[in-house]
Amino acid sequence: MKRKKIIICDTIHEKGFKLLEKESDIEIINAAETAKNKLYEFMKDADVAITRSPTDVDAKFLDAGKKLSAIIRAGVGVDNVDIDECSKRGVIVMNVPTANTIAAVELTMTHILSTARSFPYAHNALKQDRMWKREKWYGVELFGKKLGVIGFGNIGSRVAVRAKAFGMDIVAYDPYIPCNKVTEFGMTYTENFDDILACDFITIHTPKNKETVNIIGKAEIAKMRDGVRLINVARGGLYNEEALIEGLKSGKIAFAGIDVFSKEPAVDNPILDLDNVTVTPHLGANTFESQEKIAIQAAEQALSAVRGISYPNALNLPIKTEDLPSSTAPYLELVQKISFLAAQIYKRPILGIHIEGEGAIGEYLDSFLTFAIVGALKESLGDNINYVNAGYMALDKKIDTSSKILPASGYSNKVTVKISTDKGVAEVSGTVFGEDEQRIVSINGFKTDFKPKGKMIVFKNRDVPGVIASISTLLAQNNINIADFRLGRGSDGLALAVILVDQDIGRELLAKLNELPNCIWAQSVNI
Repeated sequence: MKRKKIIICDTIHEKGFKLLEKESDIEIINAAETAKNKLYEFMKDADVAITRSPTDVDAKFLDAGKKLSAIIRAGVGVDNVDIDECSKRGVIVMNVPTANTIAAVELTMTHILSTARSFPYAHNALKQDRMWKREKWYGVELFGKKLGVIGFGNIGSRVAVRAKAFGMDIVAYDPYIPCNKVTEFGMTYTENFDDILACDFITIHTPKNKETVNIIGKAEIAKMRDGVRLINVARGGLYNEEALIEGLKSGKIAFAGIDVFSKEPAVDNPILDLDNVTVTPHLGANTFESQEKIAIQAAEQALSAVRGISYPNALNLPIKTEDLPSSTAPYLELVQKISFLAAQIYKRPILGIHIEGEGAIGEYLDSFLTFAIVGALKESLGDNINYVNAGYMALDKKIDTSSKILPASGYSNKVTVKISTDKGVAEVSGTVFGEDEQRIVSINGFKTDFKPKGKMIVFKNRDVPGVIASISTLLAQNNINIADFRLGRGSDGLALAVILVDQDIGRELLAKLNELPNCIWAQSVNI
């Protein structure tokens, strides 16, 4: 079988490379050190590309990579990606939005503390100028001050928790979240933006879009209290820079902590000439830990995309995922994965694809059904199935599809996909713990608990002594390492095991597994 190709256009952490290199069905094109004017020569055969900010994903880039099906932007920002052009050409764009969360949170806290105590200036006066003038560097305490947080997502909420530990009073503004997401932390939720403008410190953590560009301008600064301190470690342009400079010069704004600018590199920005700012050169993601996480997540997304299994954090899927709450995102991916798994259990022509939901997630089953169809048919149709034609393909193949909301059975939210074939029905259920911890919780009625990722064997057997030993022995004889072994027992004398392994299971070995005493059936699955 011809190997799929992933091109790496910019430098990523070595752990990302190692993750990709382990996959025998993938060929890596390492163009990270290639001059940009030579990059296009390596792209003609690439199926998926991993890029960072130095590479512009524009029409010229896409012309060179005519086979590309997906772009992974290894980071949060996609300012250098022409998403509309990618959409026109059917190229799915993904980013890595959470890997640098802690790094951005901690840099925000650094700027909050620096603006309160003028730390960089005191440091330079002593270290560089050898001046011991303690009286010049009086600051303010965070304790008892109000912190206004604009955007209470992954980063803003964590900044708020840390600031609360300093004894600050938190006021949060985010019209896209329920108020209890804020109040459960003992913080104040507001729908009135003026409540934010009345705070002692203000920090912003929103994406950059039409709604948020210049969200803080001249009029907003005029409403602020004298001596306010402003922080921006999100995106350049959220604060109007001209208004910001004017406020800093007049003293209306006592101090600002800025990591991002409207135009970067910002070496000539007039903000740098002011004495009441702390600045950093867009360091929000610049920790060793975050770079490692970014590389690993980008590599994992590239593998899922190149195999057509799922498209985590896709920004331009041709269905209206933007109309769904952000909490549904991990379920969209989970549904496609469990559908893909279910289709591999029998590997027979599919007669029906049915999805069921328990809990609040049940409202979105109609949207989830598209992902279930893509996952189920990917094994047989490969690149011929996508989110646009999923419904048509199911109709053309006379596959019955449906969705159904069920009463809760012990989980806050649970989704189940049932794939009907002439050999039987494969039923897989899953849920999401926390924000994005995806888990498979049952297969064909047998309880289990594992992440839907990696190489695995699904093994149904009579529940008698010696089965686990016989499986382990056979795998060891074939140099297959067991990473995890999950066993679910039924009340009818049968059991089902999910064995996660580190190596591929070939046809011959699978046949031997099916020949083991007390085996009812065994199937290899790769997610």
